[in-house]
Amino acid sequence: MQLVVARIGRAHGVLGEATVEVRTDQPENRFYIGSVLATEPSTFGPLTITSVRDHNGTLLLGFAGISDRNEIEKLKNVLLLADVDIDADSTEDDFHVQQLLQCQVTTEAGLEIGLVTDVINLPGQDVLAVDYNGREVLIPFVKAIVPIVDVKNRRIVIVPPIGLLDE
Repeated sequence: MQLVVARIGRAHGVLGEATVEVRTDQPENRFYIGSVLATEPSTFGPLTITSVRDHNGTLLLGFAGISDRNEIEKLKNVLLLADVDIDADSTEDDFHVQQLLQCQVTTEAGLEIGLVTDVINLPGQDVLAVDYNGREVLIPFVKAIVPIVDVKNRRIVIVPPIGLLDE
């Protein structure tokens, strides 16, 4: 499955390097010289990485066929995608967003809440957005509230704190 692993930012310098907003937990496995990444929109790719370096905590990438600032500016906000085996990369408590989307959320008592429509990445924790009777409910994705995640059966069990499901 192709997953977004980065977003190209602004140009850096005059030789065609770009800043990159990393969206993967495994940048060393995705960004290396010779790596070929698909793009969204697809008309900009695929892109082959020719240089990788850190500049004050910001990842800089260079791409084959792009040798100046003007060319890299055309790629600003283009998403970089990599082929990822989401089943092989997952552990018991580690999930890809795509595995969680459209999972059925129920309470421990069996009350069906709805389907996961989005996973919002916040600095403190991730939050599940769930369609609950036509309205969006945000559920903190923490073990105390979400004790069971069964991606194979597309099922998530929650223990909602008082007031979480109230209007």
